[in-house]
Amino acid sequence: MRRDDRLNLAAVHSGFTYQLQAVEAVKDMEYAALFHEQGLGKTKIGIDLALGWLKEDVIDTILFVTKRGLIANWSEEMQAHSHLRPRILDQNHSSNFFALNKSLPVLLTHYEVLKSEERRLALYLRTRRVGVILDEAHKIKNPDTDIAKALHRLGPSFVRRVIMTGTPVANRPYDIWSQIYFLDHGEALGGDFEEFKADLDLTNDLWKDEGRRDAFARAAGAVFGRISSFSVRETKASAGIELPEKVIENVPVELAPRQREIYDEIAKSLRTEVVVDGRLVEDDAESILKRLLRLVQVASNPRLIDESYDETPGKLPVLERLLERAVQVEDGKAIVWTNFIENADWLQRKLDRYSPVKVHGKVEMEDRNAAIARFKGDLACRVLIATPGSAKEGLTLTVANHAIFYDRGFSLDDYLQAQDRIHRISQQRTCYVWNLVGERTVDEWVDALLGAKRLAAQLVQADVDQAHYDAAADYDFGRIVQQVLGGQH
Repeated sequence: MRRDDRLNLAAVHSGFTYQLQAVEAVKDMEYAALFHEQGLGKTKIGIDLALGWLKEDVIDTILFVTKRGLIANWSEEMQAHSHLRPRILDQNHSSNFFALNKSLPVLLTHYEVLKSEERRLALYLRTRRVGVILDEAHKIKNPDTDIAKALHRLGPSFVRRVIMTGTPVANRPYDIWSQIYFLDHGEALGGDFEEFKADLDLTNDLWKDEGRRDAFARAAGAVFGRISSFSVRETKASAGIELPEKVIENVPVELAPRQREIYDEIAKSLRTEVVVDGRLVEDDAESILKRLLRLVQVASNPRLIDESYDETPGKLPVLERLLERAVQVEDGKAIVWTNFIENADWLQRKLDRYSPVKVHGKVEMEDRNAAIARFKGDLACRVLIATPGSAKEGLTLTVANHAIFYDRGFSLDDYLQAQDRIHRISQQRTCYVWNLVGERTVDEWVDALLGAKRLAAQLVQADVDQAHYDAAADYDFGRIVQQVLGGQH
């Protein structure tokens, strides 16, 4: 890029004060973490940061990395906030070859490309000064994945490294390790993931061991202090963003008669597999929930495991009543979240009177974008049915102010990101989040587990202090899962 071109680089729109402060805080650092809460416009911060690097001749090229489904969103944001026009790296290796043999100032790609193009990128980084910004950096929270390993190897060759995510503790406190390792190769949090994880594992048996609970709380409370010198975190409250109130309510649901019979039968069978002499065979909560997936499915919709089931599941009438409330207001719209693709297809048929659209992993990207566009622009389309994995990130869906979780999994990130599609900048109305919770089912454990994970994440991210955490911490999910399996309440 010629110097004259660099001098013309400038943001098209100035940002909020907290966005400008974030850019100023990290622009001269070799590496940094931007952990602003979802909905606070991290994309704008990343673009302005890149503009500054290019203008000051700190880098020759900026590489933006995001999730595959957010490529179009980033392209649109660059057009809205700058004069940058990115060259996109995708799975077309021939096209990538030519892009990586040119002096291009801006590259945009997704994580899977970094894995497949690692060798070529490593050579490219030897010839140019490249800065990298990882969007939704919790994508590399598991250091054992091929993508995380590739980025860990490439990391030191970038002259500037920034990670951005609103949920650095996407599911468990130790999720933050791999992201920070990409930045500093173990300087702040150590080079041994297993050692780090051992102190920060939110296991089922913590509820009955006060010593381990105290050790866990101390370890979690110390994390942010170890990375604070290169980390910036703002929440909506600390940033001074006055959003409408967000009301979260659990809605208890009684299972239908046959649904209850199926549920109890499976629970009894599973108890013999995972509980021995009153103790869980495995202590890791995620492993337990994976084994209890059938219970999650039955509490949601028994058709997911038995196509012959012809009764109306308990949650459907409750969902319909909530949707009636949601659409009563002028232009009222709602998002219905479910973890299961088959459920999304089924619910679309059941809710036909709302002209619903759906977004899930089996819907092609072009069709997903069309569905989102219709939900935003067509007044007749009142309901979006979506799985968190396909629509929880990068989307502003403030045309709706109601989110209904027909069922929830054990991922904190899925839950927080999904509900904040509606509770973000540009929302003008009170937001309502309803969680359908099957009574005397695994849903009650999921609710307790997500609550414990949320509080632990807030401590690690320094959103709450140690005193607040100690007063509010509840490890009861470990006891609840045994009760759910045994049917004891």
